[in-house]
Amino acid sequence: MTVRTLMAAASPAVLPETGARQASAAMIWSALAVVYVVWGSTYLGIRVVVDAQIPPMLGMASRFLTAAVVLAAILSLKSGWRRLRITRREALGAAVVGVLLLAFGNGGVAIAEQTVPSGLAALLVAAIPLWVMLLRVGGGERPRWLTWLGVLIGFAGVAVLAVSGGDTSAKPLSVGILVVGTISWATGSRFSPRLGLPRDPLVAALYEMAFGGTAMILLGVIRGEPGRLDLGAIDGSGWIALGYLIVFGSLLAYSAYSYLLANAPISLISTYAYVNPAVAVLLGWLILSEHITAKILIGGAVIIVGVALVVSAERRPRATAGR
Repeated sequence: MTVRTLMAAASPAVLPETGARQASAAMIWSALAVVYVVWGSTYLGIRVVVDAQIPPMLGMASRFLTAAVVLAAILSLKSGWRRLRITRREALGAAVVGVLLLAFGNGGVAIAEQTVPSGLAALLVAAIPLWVMLLRVGGGERPRWLTWLGVLIGFAGVAVLAVSGGDTSAKPLSVGILVVGTISWATGSRFSPRLGLPRDPLVAALYEMAFGGTAMILLGVIRGEPGRLDLGAIDGSGWIALGYLIVFGSLLAYSAYSYLLANAPISLISTYAYVNPAVAVLLGWLILSEHITAKILIGGAVIIVGVALVVSAERRPRATAGR
């Protein structure tokens, strides 16, 4: 799925009778495939960036701000600057989502991966659908018993990895930051449809990356990262990984995710949590020689089983009264 394809998707057909936007199944599954594979590889990219002595918050800020500028230029050349106009409410919604998903969510992953292996990070992030379900319960929804079983099983796997650190060099504080980041991402994903975001998903992604990247700079300054930035000491692999994150992780995959949030049910979107960890663990082992411990395998498998139960239960239609 290319940026050009996504731009075409940003202007879906409008039903003449209702004015409702109609997203094609092909576009939804294409966007989901991008999120499945590309986001699984970004955990590796983030680990390479922080290992190359690029401060995590400043590195991720440059990732999203650069992607936002590039996306703004592409949209403006294609449709004119008027396409980028948004209302105050839309700007506020994009700012909230950008801070929750990117500054706290993705930023938390980057900070954590200074000690947490990329594969372990992906497995803990896989618990996002479980947090989304708890947020739905807090909103008054009553899930099925199978959903509750999946939540309990999934969080048991999270507990195994969080308490033990997967028998890796992960520090407890880093694991805690990562868990908080996943809760932040789940919160942003859950409530984004209610925040009055721009209707054009690419414009929404652009402003979310702009606001999120700006917040990351502020957080990076608070953490004292500018004083630790030494451009001459950064390894070349870090620049390559950062470029990959900008083009594929942000410009392509995050735009695809924004498209999904606007056009697909959250239960379907959440299925990316099955695939991302497998991709991340495999790449971490293959490229960075990260150890796959028994607790990582057990805890990860338990999380995936729990998430699978939750998503499959929520996708089944509820029985209608009288049937």
